[in-house]
Formats: sequence, C-alpha cells, structure tokens
Amino acid sequence: MSDPRNVAHDKKVKQEKQHEKPEPGKTAAEPNDKKAAPAAAEPNQAALDHDKSVALLSKLKEMEFHSRANLETLAELTLTIDDELKQKEFSDPIGALYGAQDQFQTKIAELIENYETHLGSLKPSA
Repeated sequence: MSDPRNVAHDKKVKQEKQHEKPEPGKTAAEPNDKKAAPAAAEPNQAALDHDKSVALLSKLKEMEFHSRANLETLAELTLTIDDELKQKEFSDPIGALYGAQDQFQTKIAELIENYETHLGSLKPSA
C-alpha cells in the first residue's frame, strides 16, 4: 500500500499543473500545444471533491493509526511507572492521558466510519 501522503502530493502536483498560467507572450485564448484539450476532458467539480475527500479520509486514517500507537505507548508507560519504578504519584496523570487518548481514539474511529459512508455518496458517476 502506498503512503497516503505521496498519493495526496501527486494529486496536488497534478492539479497545479492543470491550473498553470499560459507562457509569457501567449494569450489565454492560445493554450500551450501540450495542454490543448477539450474542456469536457477536465474533471468536473464532483470528481475533484471526491478526490479531496479521499485524501482527507487518508489523513484521518493516518491520525487514527498514530492514536492507536499512542494508546499502546501509554499503556507501556503505565506499567513501567507503576510496577517497575514504583512511582505511584505519576500513575494518575498517565491514566488521565490514557483516558484522553482513548476518547480521541473512539471519536476519530467514529468520524472515519461516518466519513467513509459520506464518501460513498460522493462517488462521481463514470
């Protein structure tokens, strides 16, 4: 599976190339020979919105992945502080962080699920 950041970057570069200004000395009515394409060939707004939404969903999923990793790290830290170091005064603050991260994890997972459902309704017709 490719890195979602690379996919998003490639899409952004492609969009920027589509919206470049004409070369100096040429008017807007004289498009570059390389870029001469009928207007109907350009993607419509629904397709662009869908692509942006897919990129956004990819970022949300990346955040959710890191959130799970944070939960695992906090669990390990709790065990280390409580059992190995016997520093009970830090148990509650670590527990509070774990709770906050768990709430974030729950909310982002719900958001991803809802956004995936919404994304299904945005699919452009081919």
